[in-house]
Amino acid sequence: MGMKEKELKFRVWWIPQVPMEAFRVTVGSPKEAKNVLKILADYDTFQFENNIKPDYSNMGGLEVFEEGEWVEWYDSKCEDINGTEEIA
Repeated sequence: MGMKEKELKFRVWWIPQVPMEAFRVTVGSPKEAKNVLKILADYDTFQFENNIKPDYSNMGGLEVFEEGEWVEWYDSKCEDINGTEEIA
């Protein structure tokens, strides 16, 4: 993680059922965000497969705090957290 990344603030946003307000949680890095998003998606799948919720339409992403506002995070190739291959 570069020095600039250590200074940035990141948060995951997750909508478990579109359309509704997003749930947000602070994370330490894009790598951590990728893990959190996978866990949230796996949890929604688990609930669906075990008849806890009948259906769902979820979505999520990563925001970064820049110049006083939260904006969507993009990698060096302009891919968002869901499309990036830069994070293993």
